[in-house]
Parts: sequence; structure tokens; C-alpha cells
Amino acid sequence: MRFLPLICRRIAGSVLVLLGITIVTFGLVHSLPGDPARALAGVQASPRAVAAIRAQLGLNDSLIAQYLRYLSDLAHGNLGHSYILGTSINSLIVARLPSTVLLVAYAAVLALLIGIPLATIAAVRRNRAADHLTRGFLVIALGMPSFWLGLLLVAYPALKWGLFPSGGSGRGFVNGLYHLFLPALTLSLTFLAVTVRSLRASLIDVLSAEYVWMARLKGISTWRVYTRHVMRNALRPALTIVGLNVSYLLGASVVVETVFAINGIGNTLVQAVTQRDYLVVQGIALVFGALVLVVTLAVDVAQAALDPRATV
Repeated sequence: MRFLPLICRRIAGSVLVLLGITIVTFGLVHSLPGDPARALAGVQASPRAVAAIRAQLGLNDSLIAQYLRYLSDLAHGNLGHSYILGTSINSLIVARLPSTVLLVAYAAVLALLIGIPLATIAAVRRNRAADHLTRGFLVIALGMPSFWLGLLLVAYPALKWGLFPSGGSGRGFVNGLYHLFLPALTLSLTFLAVTVRSLRASLIDVLSAEYVWMARLKGISTWRVYTRHVMRNALRPALTIVGLNVSYLLGASVVVETVFAINGIGNTLVQAVTQRDYLVVQGIALVFGALVLVVTLAVDVAQAALDPRATV
């Protein structure tokens, strides 16, 4: 119950943020060149046919009228109807969102599983060979574009060595983990640098704190000092960095899904932009914003659990 005021404040702020997202995405999408009616009618369609489609879709209305109609649909839980695919955007997102969520969560878990040991080694062996090697690896990982790293993983582990599938998201949870390993590894390596750098800095600060030295003087084992005192306090600032970079993971997933031919909402977003499918772009952008806000809320609650002062 002590988290309830924090959650209520965050939810109230999230509603305003989502409203701002609808305004920004609506304006940006409608400023894109091209005509969805022309894309739907085809290049050989007559001007009269294109005009009829524009009237049918309501594209001749003013932007304010279109935006108010869009908000009215959102208030009823309706994201709209795809111009090109001819299907409900709600069903489209429900069908393709699980692959994207699994990919992003998989990448975050891999980044933590690799990053926590690396950050610990770098912090304990500060300014030694292990620390320098770790930081050098992070610089290389941070400098590699996601699409280039993804193409390398498709070319060698997937196609040349046959260790993993070169694309798709698989069926079922276990098979999905197998299919999404290379895409998740691609995302995690670029995200790893931020995670390790922030956690390493936090660990160095905590390891030099007086209460850690006092615990060691009392004869408490190194493992207990590390797990109960050092890691608990070092994770708080690192969690903030991880939460802030979830938007990066979602943005990078658009590229990674395209490279690995994953049928998620990132790949759908790319197709919708090229086809001028306005409502699909707006719906996916809104879902991305909602996902970032949910993860941010989860990070706030986790920080409050680690430090009760965070709820004040």
C-alpha cells in the first residue's frame, strides 16, 4: 500500500504524456509526404477514384476534425482501422505486440546477465587489466550499429554455421527464445555499454563507502557484504539508467525486427510509414509510448522497494 500514492501520481502524469504523444504523432504523421488514398487506390487509379477514397476515409476533413475523431475513437478503446491492410489496428497490435515485448525483455535480461558480472569485475579490479579490457569491449559494442551487428549475426551464426534461425519469431515460448536469441543478442550488446558503465560507477562509489568498510571490519563475509550492502545500494542509480534507456531498446527493435524479419510491431511500423498508413503509425507510436511509461513506473516502484525514501 505504501507504493499506492507513487503509482497514482505516475499514472496521472502518464495520461498527460500519452495525450502529448497523440498530438505529436498526429502532427508528424500528417506532415509526411505522400497520400494514403493514392497508395490505397494504386498508381494507375484515376483522380476521381482517389478523391472518392479520400472522402470515404475522411481525409478531406480539417486536421482538427480528424484529430478530434481520433481522440473520440481512443476514448472508446479503438485505435482505428488500417487503410492498407484492411484490418483493425487493435487486432493487429494484439497479434504482433508479443513478439516485440518478448524481444525487448529478452534483450534486457541478456544485458543484465552479461552486464552485472562485467560491471562487478570492472569495479573490483578498477584500473587494472580486467577493467581496461571491459571498458574497451564496451566502447566497441557501443560503436557498432544495430543493423550492421545484426547482419553479421545473420551471416555467420545463422547462415554459415547454422546454429540459429536467420529470421522469424518462432512458435511458443521456448521456440520463441531460440528464434529470438540472435536478435536479442544484437539489442543487448548495444544496450550493454550503458548498463555496465552506470553499474560500474555505482559499485565503485558504494565500495568506497564507510558502512562497507565497517561491515568488513566486523568480519562479515565478502559475499554477504556484496549482496546485502553493495549491490542493493548500487542498483538504485543503475535502475534509473536502465529505465530511461528502454525507449532506446524499443527504437532499436524497429531496426532489428526488420533485419531478422520478425513480425512484430517494429517491423509493422516500418511498413506502415512506407505505405502512408497513418492510423497504424499513430497506434504503434502510442503503444510504444505506453510501454515506456509502464517500464518507467516499474522502475520507480523497484527503486521505492530498494529505498523507501523514493516514495516521498
